[in-house]
Amino acid sequence: MAGLRLVVGLGNPGAEHLRTRHNAGFWFVDALAQREGVRFGIESKLHAETARIVVDGQPVWLLKPITFMNRSGLAVAAALRYWKIDPAEMLVAHDELDLPAGTVRLKFDGGHGGQNGLRDLFAHLGHGRFHRLRIGIGHPGHKDRVTSWVLGRPGVNDEQAILGGVGAALDLVPMIVAGEFDKAMQRLHTSNRDS
Repeated sequence: MAGLRLVVGLGNPGAEHLRTRHNAGFWFVDALAQREGVRFGIESKLHAETARIVVDGQPVWLLKPITFMNRSGLAVAAALRYWKIDPAEMLVAHDELDLPAGTVRLKFDGGHGGQNGLRDLFAHLGHGRFHRLRIGIGHPGHKDRVTSWVLGRPGVNDEQAILGGVGAALDLVPMIVAGEFDKAMQRLHTSNRDS
């Protein structure tokens, strides 16, 4: 399978959303940019903040939509067109209610699971054939509490767990960029068990 040329983090722009659970995708791409020593800049024609890194000789774009979560597809579709990238060469990092806080999983294709950013990506792309990095944020226990849960800041223990999951995923970026997804998935499963 082909490697990656684009890593997207899903989240909401603005300081008030910075540390919320819904911004776990932003946490991942921000940490990746920081590790690689690059800064994001606004690319207004793509409705996003972008940065570029090189992983083992492979150039990779980083993208954070500034459209708010439920319009993420606008920025992602524009970037795919502009950089002539196939969706299968993209990894989308997002918060995942169905995984415990800090558990991280890789997935290719499948449904959107009610995640509003993914839902909008599906609307723009017409399919879900791209890679996802699902960052567990836990579930509040009742669907009526989901909105306030995802838009709220996690407690200290959950925040540390999520950041730990992000760190484990960061270590696998060279493997993921190279297209070694099965190997990376195995490593993630092992690191989640060990933590």
